[in-house]
Amino acid sequence: MTTPLFLLRCVQIGLSIRDLDLLTIGMVNDMYAESSNDDYKYPEVATQEDFDNF
Repeated sequence: MTTPLFLLRCVQIGLSIRDLDLLTIGMVNDMYAESSNDDYKYPEVATQEDFDNF
């Protein structure tokens, strides 16, 4: 990954330069990957009872 691509991803997920003091490159990559899941509609969502049974 190049520096411009990294900075572009930071801008796309709304991070500022100040935020980068608290985050690693891996954390930024994870946040970028997870941001693509925001619009996904899960067919079934776990309930508290499901967690209790687990």
